[in-house]
Amino acid sequence: MIYQSSDRSTDPPSEQPISILLVEDNPTDAELTIRALRRARIGNQIQLLKDGAAALDFIFCQGEYAHRTITNQPKVILLDLKLPKVSGLEVLRQIKSDPRTQKIPIVVLTSSAEDRDMIESYQFGVNSYIVKPVDFEQFNQAVQQLGFYWVLFNQLPAF
Repeated sequence: MIYQSSDRSTDPPSEQPISILLVEDNPTDAELTIRALRRARIGNQIQLLKDGAAALDFIFCQGEYAHRTITNQPKVILLDLKLPKVSGLEVLRQIKSDPRTQKIPIVVLTSSAEDRDMIESYQFGVNSYIVKPVDFEQFNQAVQQLGFYWVLFNQLPAF
């Protein structure tokens, strides 16, 4: 699996197709997620972004990612809710409210088990809401299963 981390200030932006967009500000959770996907042998390119503003720039091909084309979208977005700059809920709302991007599957992968966050996520059009298990092995299994489903089995229409 190709793993490409993008820290807006240091790494060059990717021009290759991205299969998984991971939006996670916690370095430990990001590394655990990437390791779980690798263990599952999901051989897809992962783009890691660390804040909501970077995620919106990436998806909407603006700012640092203006060279991208909007039709080159990930197969799935794994989105944390508690993000710096722009919240995960706002990222979700903007992606799902735009006809060019609303078909992209978004899985909220968060530590928030609050009913309000879950209800708002589904109101904005999230495809799945997963509370991060505290136990490492449960977290590993959850990420592997969601990777198998959303990357390998789920079929998307053309963008």
